[in-house]
This record gives sequence, C-alpha cells and structure tokens, in this order.
Amino acid sequence: MRVAIIGCGSIGNKRAKALRDHTLVACADTILARAKQLAGHHRNRIATSDWRATASFDQADAVIVSTTNDMLVPAALVAVESGKHVLVEKPAARTSVELRTLIEAARKAGVIVKVGFNLRFHPGLEKARQLVSENAIGPLMFLRARYGHGGRLGMEKEWRGNPAISGGGEMLDQGIHLIDLARWFLGDFVETTGHIARFFWEWSVEDNGFALLKTGVGQVAWLHASCTEWKNLFSFEIYGCNGKLHIEGLGGSYGVERLTWHRMLPQMGPPQTTTWEYTGEDQSWQAEFAHFVQCIEHRRAPSGSLDDAMAALQIVEKLYAVDGA
Repeated sequence: MRVAIIGCGSIGNKRAKALRDHTLVACADTILARAKQLAGHHRNRIATSDWRATASFDQADAVIVSTTNDMLVPAALVAVESGKHVLVEKPAARTSVELRTLIEAARKAGVIVKVGFNLRFHPGLEKARQLVSENAIGPLMFLRARYGHGGRLGMEKEWRGNPAISGGGEMLDQGIHLIDLARWFLGDFVETTGHIARFFWEWSVEDNGFALLKTGVGQVAWLHASCTEWKNLFSFEIYGCNGKLHIEGLGGSYGVERLTWHRMLPQMGPPQTTTWEYTGEDQSWQAEFAHFVQCIEHRRAPSGSLDDAMAALQIVEKLYAVDGA
C-alpha cells in the first residue's frame, strides 16, 4: 500500500515506522523541516508543507492524518473526497458536529476510515478482551481505569492548552482512550456524569477529568484522566462476577505492560492469579496499521471506527456540558 502522512511530529513518525513493508510516498507538515526530516528516512519521498496536495496525492492509496486536532477533519475530509482510505488520529475531531461531516463524506465515498485508538491493540488489552469474550471472569459488573502523565515544562503554552485548536483538555486527550476502551468492554453508555477541573496547569482547558458512566443494564465505568499524575500511569481494571482482570503499564515511561487475571475460587478467599508480561518495544502502532490494511482489503468496518469516535466524543461533550466548559 502507498501511504501519505500529514503531520510529521512525534505521532507521525511513529505511524511512519509502523508502515513496515508498505510504502511512504509523501509527507506534509506546516513546518517543512519536519516533513523533510521524516521523508529523509525514506528514499525519494516527497516532503512538502502543502497538506491539501498531500491529502489528494494521486500516488497514495491511503492517508494518515496526525495533525493538531483542529486540522484532523479538514485534512481527512480532503483525503476521503479524493477517494483515499484514511487513518485519522484520535479524537478524530474537536466536536461531534465536525466529526459528523467526516462520517457523511466517508459513507458517500465508500472508503475505510479508521480512528487512531491504538490502545485497543496493546497485547494486554487484546488478551483481556479475549478472556472476557470467553467468559473467563463471568458477567461483567464494572470497570475502573486511570490514565495520566505528569506533563513537561512549558506544556501550558502548547497547542493542547488552546481550546480553539485542541477542542478540550485532558478528558479529550487521554480520557477519550479510556472512554473508548470502556465502550469496547461494556458497550454503549446511557448515563454520563462526572467532573472536569483545572488544578495546576495555567491554560484554558482541564488538566483532570473524572467520569462515571453507566450502561443500560447498570454496569459502571469509573474513569480518571490526568496530566498532573507526575509519574506516568496506566491502570485498567475489569471486574466480573467470577474474577478480575488488571492491565497496567503501556511500556516505556508507563512501565512494563502487564495483565493479571485473578480467578475467584468456590470457597472465596485469596484468588488464583496468573500474570502475563509484555516486554520490548510497543507494537500497537504496527498492529493497528496492519488491522487498517486488512479492513481495506476485506471491506469491513475497523475496530476503532468513526462511529466509535463519535460515541466517545459525545460522552466527552456531555462531561463538558455538566461543568459548563
């Protein structure tokens, strides 16, 4: 597959590395030097600051959009209307209204559009999903999840702190991953309550988000996304009637990825415990792109679709509405 990338920052570089045997044909970034740097790792690749030309580049079969949030829909929309398949980074849009435009265009064009929910493709979460599907911990009751990092010097001056560009703060940034994973395990939520707050960073968006979500049958997801975590953290606990699954760490600064299965015994008491550790480089980016390619080849809806993004984004908007954001 021939691929063009729009947005050549950290995520764009990760996406390029994940292409494996596929061909990068063009790179675009508003900062031309970044496009040239990424293209320099791939012989004879076009580097440009013209994202529109890249989105409609006739030599590309698919386009990866890894820009700031305000440009996700505009760039993806040009690509879709040019007949390209698209992998667009989460949250896919700043608002559900923006995203609806892209959904309608993708359906009209008949192309595959996948949203970058790469956490679905981490091995610990994939294994947990398998165990849940096998009824390993019985009917699900609730889940509890935390995801956060400690920020960096000057972060309040970055684009994520500007709601006109980002669309929101930490609940939209890392929190949308938690919401997406919660839906992946529990299904749709019919009740949304919570709180967003700015405790530390001097910017115009929240640095912490708390969500309490409930399904139609009463299952609950309790979620906390934070950029005042100070020590990077990922913890995702799934509780069933017969046991518990706990995924922690995502590799790198989040610590070794680990899945622990606690199986309740008939006599209760201490559970039987099995642990899997997933060391080495984060392969979720490669796995997600391989899935994207398979969906194109077989014309099937991706795991982490525009509809998934819409459902998650609408939950974020409800949380913002609660606190008048």
